[in-house]
Amino acid sequence: MTNKQRKYIFPVMTVVSIVIITVLAKLDLINNYFQTILTTICINIIMSASLNIVNGYMGEFSCGHGGFMAVGAYVSSVLGLILFKDGNAITGTGLLPEGLALIGFPICIIIGGLASMLVSLIVAIPSFKTRDDYLAIITVAANFIITTALNNIPIVGASRGLMGMRSVMNGMADVIDIPWILVWGMIFAVVAVVSIHFLMSSTLGKGISAVRYDEISAEIMSVNTNNMKLIAFTFSSFLAGIAGGLFAHLLGFINPASFGIMKSTESLVMVYLGGMGSLSGSVLSAVVFTILLELLRPAQILKWVIIPLILILIMEFHPEGIMGTKELTQVFPKLRKLFAQNSNHVRRQQKEAASV
Repeated sequence: MTNKQRKYIFPVMTVVSIVIITVLAKLDLINNYFQTILTTICINIIMSASLNIVNGYMGEFSCGHGGFMAVGAYVSSVLGLILFKDGNAITGTGLLPEGLALIGFPICIIIGGLASMLVSLIVAIPSFKTRDDYLAIITVAANFIITTALNNIPIVGASRGLMGMRSVMNGMADVIDIPWILVWGMIFAVVAVVSIHFLMSSTLGKGISAVRYDEISAEIMSVNTNNMKLIAFTFSSFLAGIAGGLFAHLLGFINPASFGIMKSTESLVMVYLGGMGSLSGSVLSAVVFTILLELLRPAQILKWVIIPLILILIMEFHPEGIMGTKELTQVFPKLRKLFAQNSNHVRRQQKEAASV
C-alpha cells in the first residue's frame, strides 16, 4: 500500500465508524442509554481536547472552561428555539419550519461557539500579562460572572433554566429518522480533534508550544506571544461553546448550575488524566472519565467529592497523566505506517517529548 493510499485510511475508517454506529442506533442495537453515553463521550472529548490547548500545549492554567461552555449552550439553544420551536417563551412561534433544523442546527451550534469565542476575547485581552495562579483566578471569576449573569436573565429562564431544545432534535428526526444528536456529536468531536491536530502541527502551534517552554525566549525569537495566547484561548473557548451547544440539546434542559465550577473541574480532571500536551491522551481520558462518572452515578453527591479527589491524586502522584506528552503514534510506532504520518512531524514530536 502506497503512502498516498494510506493517508485515506483514517478518514475512511472515521466515516465508516460513524455510519456503523448510526445504523446500529437506528436499529435499536444501541439503545437510548448507550446512545446518551456515546454522545456524552463525544462532548467530553471536545471539552478535554479544547482545554488541553491552553493548559497542556500552552502551559497556562485556565479553570473556567464551564463558563464558556455555558455561553455556547445558551446562545445555540436560544437560537434554535427562536428559529424552530412553536410556543417558545421568547418569540411565541418559530420563525422557520421545524424541518429546516436539519440545516440550521449545526449553524446554531457554530454560532454558539463563536459567542463563546467573543466572551473569551473579553477575558483574554486583560489577562495577557498574567500567568499560572493569576490566570486561574481570572478564569474562575469569569465562570462565576457568566453563571451569575445567566441566573439573572429572565428571558432565558434565569435560575429555573431553559428547556424545549428536544423539539429541535425532533424536527430533524421528522425529516430523516436517525439519532441526530449522536450523529452531530460524533461529527463535531472528529472535526474538533482533527482541527486541533492540524493547529498544533502548524507554525502557529509551534508558537503556542513555545510559550509553554519559555515565553521570554519565544519573544526574543520573534514569536508574538500575545497573539499565540489569544489564538489558543479563543479557539479553546470556541470548541467549549460547541460542546455546550451539544450538551444542551442532548439533555433538552439546561440551567446555570449545570455549568458551575464542577463542570470546569471535570474538564481539568480529563486534561490531567490524559496528559498535558497529548491529544491522544485527551481522547482516552474523556472515554475513561465518562465511563467512570457513569459507574459513580449511584454514589450521587459523593461523586462530587471523588472527582476533585481524583484530580488531586493525579497531580500529586502521576502528574504526567496516561500519555504524558506522547501521542499514540509514539507509544505504538506501527501506527505511523498505518496512517502515513509525516516523518518530519514524528521526529518533532519525539524531540518535544524528550525535552519535557
